[in-house]
Amino acid sequence: MKIDQVDREIIRTLQRDAKATIKEIGLQLNLSTTPIFERIKKMTAAGLIDKYVTIINPDLMDLSLCVFVHISIIDHSKQAIDAFVTQVNEFDEVLECHHISGKSDFLLKMRHRDISSYNDFVLDKISTVPNIANIETSFSLSVRKYTTALPV
Repeated sequence: MKIDQVDREIIRTLQRDAKATIKEIGLQLNLSTTPIFERIKKMTAAGLIDKYVTIINPDLMDLSLCVFVHISIIDHSKQAIDAFVTQVNEFDEVLECHHISGKSDFLLKMRHRDISSYNDFVLDKISTVPNIANIETSFSLSVRKYTTALPV
């Protein structure tokens, strides 16, 4: 799908505030509601707009520990990778699972209450996943930038 500058402005607005109304976007872009509605509908149908979400403050949900886990696996066959991903993606604590290049095979981003809850996760959940050769954990000390907005 080819997008123009108006589409980009709509996307920027929706990335800042998914609750922005079609009327508000139209006023911002100096367009009536019909073309805005049609453009959003077209971008959604094309899969460009994937979904609308609410971003929750993890600190206020008692999930202030942000954990990055590098995992190396033993078997790199497609079947083994798919089985690993399926099992890891079932864990609610895992926010993101990336198949990566480099020293490790996967990078997981997770949220936990504290070190103790991460330890419980390792002992009770991740240790039950077969095919893991090595786990290396990093803890975020502070967040210096956080956005879900793509640079459009």
